[in-house]
Amino acid sequence: MAGRRGALIVLEGVDRAGKSTQGRRLVEALRAAGHRADLLRFPERTTEIGQLISSYLLKEKNLEDHTVHLLFSANRWEHVPLMKEKLHQGITLVVDRYAFSGAAFTSAKENFCLDWCKQPDVGLPKPDLILFLHLSPEAAAERGNFGNERYENSPFQEKVLQSFYHLMRDKTLNWKEFSLKATCLFKISQSAQLSDR
Repeated sequence: MAGRRGALIVLEGVDRAGKSTQGRRLVEALRAAGHRADLLRFPERTTEIGQLISSYLLKEKNLEDHTVHLLFSANRWEHVPLMKEKLHQGITLVVDRYAFSGAAFTSAKENFCLDWCKQPDVGLPKPDLILFLHLSPEAAAERGNFGNERYENSPFQEKVLQSFYHLMRDKTLNWKEFSLKATCLFKISQSAQLSDR
């Protein structure tokens, strides 16, 4: 493993699609296979920026939409040095949400252009693999705790899903889509394969 860069694997999807569960499973599977792997989740809520985002998502604080979008991006950027260091050390990072969520969620709002939404994240480390967990907003709404956070309502999640479909047209990125059923999580860890670099 010495001299090999770690892989950057991103999990994306609508809220309650199973990203956190599948991220944990994937890290466990990678470690069991002898890889060094860590899980990272955005927003990362322990920093000052992350705490502000958390209070917004939990509906404790209201913020202007452009401001919120830039805060989400800033939260990713503040972790870039650590991400690069771990990748350089050969540690594979499994990331629960990344820049694609930022663009998909904001562009689902009124009067936001997808191209504008992507700009603040230009230059972030490029993922080697993006696993998109497809779950219908209706099925997601049946999962536990749906509705606790600001964006968790089915009509908005449907718009987010359409934004993701637009993002997945970018053929310069390695997107893989997995369909999930509301009652049975697909074992991503059995399907995600790392190519040798």
